[in-house]
Amino acid sequence: MKGRCRLLFGPLAGVILGFGITGLARLLPGYSHVHQTVSEIGEIGSPARVPFAIMLCCVAACILVFASAVRDLSIMANHSRLAAYLTGFMALPAAGIGIFAYPHPLHNVFGLSELIGYQAPLVLALTWRRDPRARTLVALSWISSVLIWGAILLNLSSLDRQGVIWAYVKPVHGLAQRALFAAWFGWCAVAGVLLFQRARSMGREQKVSPQHFMSNDIKSSNWIDPGNR
Repeated sequence: MKGRCRLLFGPLAGVILGFGITGLARLLPGYSHVHQTVSEIGEIGSPARVPFAIMLCCVAACILVFASAVRDLSIMANHSRLAAYLTGFMALPAAGIGIFAYPHPLHNVFGLSELIGYQAPLVLALTWRRDPRARTLVALSWISSVLIWGAILLNLSSLDRQGVIWAYVKPVHGLAQRALFAAWFGWCAVAGVLLFQRARSMGREQKVSPQHFMSNDIKSSNWIDPGNR
């Protein structure tokens, strides 16, 4: 597999998660995507617990592959690798949430640890902002960061059950959680495509450059000073 093809595992992770959640929810009669959280699909005692855990482990594997490609491209472009490491970290809570199903004590620990991985778009926007060839990617990352933090605040309102914000979020808690997933995995999907295009253009430049220099060498070796004829 070519290195740049690994960048497409970003979109793949989002596709697997989206279709997985939608499909597995059908196994639960009366399940509501609006009112109920995603974790309830794979909670202990649910008929979808095992396939839910497998699905999240597949998502985690895709995230790791995607993050490794982002790391390699960051090195080639002389940018910080921190965004790639934060992206890769997201694989840990993704797998942990699936394996340690709710209401296992570690379930919420892994859930809260996702806050670390959610900072990947912000870090990429900060560390790539001076790259003129990454303007679209940087703009996407800034927008995604705002959306992610907005969704995070809505979801964290559940910590204050008597708060005003939670009173509005509670009836649509399922949507609030999915908005957070959509913002982060949406960033992975679009960023993966943009970075794939960037990597492909860099590959073309590397192929053209040696031929260009060889052509110049040949021309210089065959050039004869008219004065010496």
